[in-house]
Amino acid sequence: MSMSLVLLLSCCFFLALGIPVAFSLAIATLTAVLLASDYPLLAVLKQTYEGVDSFPLMAVPFFILAAELMSGGSLTIVLLKFAEQFVGHRRGGLGYTNIASLTFFSGISGSALADAAGPGSMMIKMMDKAGYSKSYAAALTASTAIVGPIIPPSIIMIIYALQDDKVSVGSLFVAGFIPGILIAIGMAVVNWYVSTKRNYRGVDDILTWQQKLENSWKAIPALLLPVIILGGMRAGWFTPTEASVVAVFYAFICGKWIYRTLHWDALPDILSRSALMTASVLIIIGVSNAFAWVLTVDGLPIRMADWMAAQHFSVFTFLILINIFLLIFGIFIEPLPGVMVLVPILAPVAAKLGIDPIHFAMIVIYNLTLGMITPPVGGLLFVTSNVAKVSLSELTRELKPFLLAHTIILCMITFIPGLSTWAPAALGFK
Repeated sequence: MSMSLVLLLSCCFFLALGIPVAFSLAIATLTAVLLASDYPLLAVLKQTYEGVDSFPLMAVPFFILAAELMSGGSLTIVLLKFAEQFVGHRRGGLGYTNIASLTFFSGISGSALADAAGPGSMMIKMMDKAGYSKSYAAALTASTAIVGPIIPPSIIMIIYALQDDKVSVGSLFVAGFIPGILIAIGMAVVNWYVSTKRNYRGVDDILTWQQKLENSWKAIPALLLPVIILGGMRAGWFTPTEASVVAVFYAFICGKWIYRTLHWDALPDILSRSALMTASVLIIIGVSNAFAWVLTVDGLPIRMADWMAAQHFSVFTFLILINIFLLIFGIFIEPLPGVMVLVPILAPVAAKLGIDPIHFAMIVIYNLTLGMITPPVGGLLFVTSNVAKVSLSELTRELKPFLLAHTIILCMITFIPGLSTWAPAALGFK
């Protein structure tokens, strides 16, 4: 029995037992090496270490820390007030506020789970008090939090660029803007439909122009963070890794001296949360690299590429098949290990068919991220159901129109390459 077959079967078995993804990948890798190869176990440890021994990966802990510093500096409240003043008074206004605040916050956090657990949890409570269904509020939050890994900065995009040398971190960051905005618009359309049908009202408070200007002025420093990151990278002032360090200092200055809500005694908790989150991310990256190494030394990527080439798939057919495969794969595997395992296999095939690597990257990232709201394993579903105190079955029933909207947007991104490639080309990142 080949190593790849042992690896995949054992991984599916351990996932079915409910073992966390990182440990399932690690145990499956050890099982494959023990049972179906002549490689020593030391090779697994070596590949796990090499998976995290990368200078660009240093950007991950710094972007995580920057997001924690901004959150600790009351950024969430600032962005909520900024978003609410524009859309809060309309029918379904708190739903629109939820979408807008999560979209703004995604330009800082780079994580769907951070979006859902931060501003998302606050919005669920506000929507519940205003008479919205808690299960609907949770479904809206989970569906919108998908923009976290799409709008820069994005941890998943950093990992993707490490797996495919045909794209850069900067080009992927810029490529995510238009798809991210499309997702926000799609969620807003669903919110309009549901709010009209159920008569969800907006907030009654109408702010004066002076109050609106004050809220907007306070939000400017927070909204400038992604601009500074991308602008500095485009100007050549710093690399993506250096940009993450700049983001930490900027976030600290904003929280400590601009918003004046970040206190010294809060720093130990912020640093510990950042360290724990970084450790969990790097563990997944390390074991995913060892998992992908087993597939590579067993020749699976080459055999798969040769098989696809022999089928003479058209680009249209290939994209349809890839979308179906990624959607199914994403149900069971989280985005980070999904990128680590699949990109070295699929990206070369897409390149042979003439598919733009940035376009293909956005297809892969969006598909795998959608797995976070796809039952029964979606991580965002567990976070939002826990925050909203609703059952997964109630939450899943409310997801249907949102999943339909995501499917339409996915088709647009798949078959209109310009939605992903225009911005990088226009800004000189391509």
